[in-house]
Amino acid sequence: MKVCDIMTPNPVCISDEASLKDAHELMQSRNVRHLPVISETNGQCIGVLTHRRMIASVLTMLNKYGQGALDRKERYTPIADVMENHPQKLGLDEPLTVVVQYFIDNKLGCLPVVDNQNKVLGIVTSSDFVKLCQRLLLTQK
Repeated sequence: MKVCDIMTPNPVCISDEASLKDAHELMQSRNVRHLPVISETNGQCIGVLTHRRMIASVLTMLNKYGQGALDRKERYTPIADVMENHPQKLGLDEPLTVVVQYFIDNKLGCLPVVDNQNKVLGIVTSSDFVKLCQRLLLTQK
């Protein structure tokens, strides 16, 4: 099996010019935990923002500045300051045996899937592997 067999195609993405507040609201409204970050200038994948990283940033701001300043701090914090820069990326034909080991070794929650021009085609998450496991277990009955 390959990445293209389990990935979520056309994932929700966010611009590198967005704010942390934009990302927070997008994650809530679209019910996602991972956002590939796309360059506004060339449309290429330049980073990933995970729910874990977003929450850690918000909690740091809350502890440092208090509830009253949180909204303002989120609005003025560029996503580029919080995202994971230069994330590992996958191609459509990457074998899942390699990908699963990478997830295990690096304790990752997601990896973007890109084409030759570094444009986002999809995303593979740990949930995709759980769904694959479920499918495989159900076919053994």
